[in-house]
Amino acid sequence: MLKRLGADQRGVAAIEFALIAPVAIALYMGFAELTMAMMADRRVAHAAAVVGDLVAQSPTVAPSDLTDIFQVGSQIMSPFTATPLKMRITSVVADVNAVPKVAWSKGSGMTAMTVGTAAGGVPANLLAAGDSVIQADVSYSYTSPLGFTLTAPITFSNTFYLKPRQASAVACALC
Repeated sequence: MLKRLGADQRGVAAIEFALIAPVAIALYMGFAELTMAMMADRRVAHAAAVVGDLVAQSPTVAPSDLTDIFQVGSQIMSPFTATPLKMRITSVVADVNAVPKVAWSKGSGMTAMTVGTAAGGVPANLLAAGDSVIQADVSYSYTSPLGFTLTAPITFSNTFYLKPRQASAVACALC
């Protein structure tokens, strides 16, 4: 009887499946979460590039234009919720000593930089004396909808620097 029981192969596939299925499901869920997080990170970078580029295309912007541009940035984050999205657009002009200073700044969910202060984070040698650049900062706190492997929120941030296209500096009326 023990010999017959040892040779019985029925149920082996079910036992193998029971051992492998949890690992396979965990890998699948982890890869799904990682893919969604990477997609959110790419959308943050795209939003920063587009927001900065839209401002850099105009010689002058108004606060209402910036509000519309922030809306564009929010739409880029779709299908992710735009609630944790923070954006800031800053015009940085180098003074006579080539020190980058804030000419104007406007934020959406992010604090605007103070006008006249030194603009931190601008890469060295990006601006010569009198040059200007548009700095677009975007930050997004991503929370996985599954919460299986990514249990805590991840913050994605990106900063783009774009030269004005139609003027030496982008002016902001009433900023």
